[in-house]
Formats: sequence, structure tokens, C-alpha cells
Amino acid sequence: MPENIKAFYFMKFTGKKFHKTVFLTGFTIKKREQARIFVENRISYFNKFYNFEINRVAIKNTSTRWGSCSSKKNLNFNYKIIYLKAELADYLIVHELCHLGELNHSKRFWALVSKTIPSYLKVGKELKRTNVKLI
Repeated sequence: MPENIKAFYFMKFTGKKFHKTVFLTGFTIKKREQARIFVENRISYFNKFYNFEINRVAIKNTSTRWGSCSSKKNLNFNYKIIYLKAELADYLIVHELCHLGELNHSKRFWALVSKTIPSYLKVGKELKRTNVKLI
């Protein structure tokens, strides 16, 4: 398989609808593992300031999101985080980490973020301009 192909898929029809089965290439698997190590190290560093309980950290290949946090205390990050500038990656990690304390974007949430990322407004705007599809 050519190196520039990161994943391929098969469509399977089950009688009512098609199901997509994705197969990752070695390239994507390596990048996801690099991202997992990077994210877990940065979470470990930043969570010293917050002490939030984390259930699970997942590294995914999402097409539109850099990260997310669930009410079950699961943190999800796009593997392409490893291609971001360090300041953007740290902001993303802190943003999702702070959702463990506040599952919204209230003043309390932003106060949590500002504890470790004082320039969160500027950095957040830059991340919003960084399209995950273009990386």
C-alpha cells in the first residue's frame, strides 16, 4: 500500500444498510501511538494543577474535531495534535481537561483554563483557524 494512504475501508451491506469498516495503515497506527504518548505526558503535567479524575484518554482520527470531553470523564483527542504548535496543543489539552471540572464554557470554565493558559483567548482563536482537515 502506498505510504500516503493512511487508512482504507470496505463497505458491507447487511440487508438494511451499509456499514463502513476502517483499516488503519502502519503509518496511522504509529502516529496515533506518538500522539497517545504526547497527550498522556501533557495531561500528567497539567493535571498536577487541577487534580481532575480521568476515566479514559482516547486518540482518534476524527475529521472535524481536535478534541472532546464526555460526562463520563473520557477525553478524546485527534491524533493530528502532534502536528500542532506546542502552544496550541497545550491549549487543546487544557481546554478538554477543564471540561472535567465544568462541562460548559461558563466563566468558571474559562477561569480554570486561565490558570495554566493565561493567553487562552489568543491561542483559542488561532486553534479555531487551524482546520483539522488541512493537517
